[in-house]
Parts: sequence; structure tokens; C-alpha cells
Amino acid sequence: MSGHSKWSTIKHQKGAADAKRGALFTKISRELAVAVKNGGGTDPNMNFHLRLVLDKAKGANMPQDSISRAVKRGSGEGAEGEVLEEITYEGYGPGGGAILLQALTTNRNRTAADVRSAFNRGGGNLGETGCVAWNFDSLGVIGLEVKDVERGEELSMIAIDAGADDVKLEDEFLEIFTAVDQLQTVQKALESEGVPP
Repeated sequence: MSGHSKWSTIKHQKGAADAKRGALFTKISRELAVAVKNGGGTDPNMNFHLRLVLDKAKGANMPQDSISRAVKRGSGEGAEGEVLEEITYEGYGPGGGAILLQALTTNRNRTAADVRSAFNRGGGNLGETGCVAWNFDSLGVIGLEVKDVERGEELSMIAIDAGADDVKLEDEFLEIFTAVDQLQTVQKALESEGVPP
């Protein structure tokens, strides 16, 4: 309860908003470090995954200092000794549904135990590597808001010409599906038509 003090009310609202921003910045920071480590460098022109995460960070108004620290940590230059790695777990849900889970971790063993525990609590089980991955396709997805159907159809044709596999236009929202290796090509083609990154 904040009582009758105006500052108390502001303090509680600001505290909640700051906690959300902090959690988002932490998540993006980890994604930046992994993108640098796995993507092959700190140059966003050569590392497309890094470029996508940098756009996400800028969209969330993440401070430049935090961005550069995360990039340095991913390249091994940072002072922090925490090494993040991306791991994929596979398993089955309670009804036998296939689950593919990707995690960022500093400790593989701890994360495996936590994931196994979560599967068991939910009535599922953790499977062996490759047991469900064959059920899934890795796709790149671009989502765009379009002002009218004509513009949506125009962008759909541009995306397909650039290598998109499929497009879906519904109520002023366009979804473009591509192979992962074609995502950058399709995005650049859309950017050349004035679509923001």
C-alpha cells in the first residue's frame, strides 16, 4: 500500500517499470554475448544475428554502454568471466507432444537438472538428442504491420522475389517465412523498399 503520499505511488510504479526494463536488458545482454560468440565477430555487417539483436536492443532503448559491454563479453574481451552457451533440449510433454527447448546457460549440468525437473513436474520427460528435432523446421520470420492490403501484397511480392518461402497477410499484418540463411537477404530487400529494420 502506498498510502496517501504521491511519492510513494510514483516509487512503486517506477520500481515495477525499472524491474521490467532491467530484466529485458539482462536478457538482451545475454543474447548479444551469444550472438558475438556464435555468429563470428563483433561487426554487425558480417554477423547478421548480432545485427538483429542490436536492433532489438536499440528498440528497447538499451544504453550504448551496456550494449558495448555485452559485445565485449561475448568476444572474450570483457572482465566478466561468465561464459554463456546456447543449448538445445528435446523432450515430450504430458500428452506426448514434442518439445524443443533452447536455453542460454553458464552451467550445462545445472540447466539440464532444472529442465529435467520441469519436464517431470509437468508430466513429461526429457528425451535424447535428436528424438524430436526432426519434427521441427528452423525458419526465419519477419512480422510487419502494413497500412493497406495493396502495400502488403507489394511487400509480399518483394519478399518472395528475394527468396521468402511463404507469406501470410491478415488484417494489416504481414508475416514472411524464410529459410534461416535467406533471412538477411529478404530483410535487406524489404529495407531497400523503405521498411524499417
